[in-house]
Amino acid sequence: DSETCKLFHAGTAESDGQILTAGGRVQCATALAESVQAAQTAALARADAVEFEGRWFRRDIGHRAIHR
Repeated sequence: DSETCKLFHAGTAESDGQILTAGGRVQCATALAESVQAAQTAALARADAVEFEGRWFRRDIGHRAIHR
């Protein structure tokens, strides 16, 4: 949800109402939750909702904190 999950972007531009990427690291999904695991799950769901050609993102962010 928009109150606990945010998507920040960089390396992007708007053209004719569309957001275009310039390549590289163009988004950062963040989330707040009761646990690191729940925050990771929410952030990954938010990142996964964005689609563009060549999209790739890490799914291991937070794994060390989760496994402590």
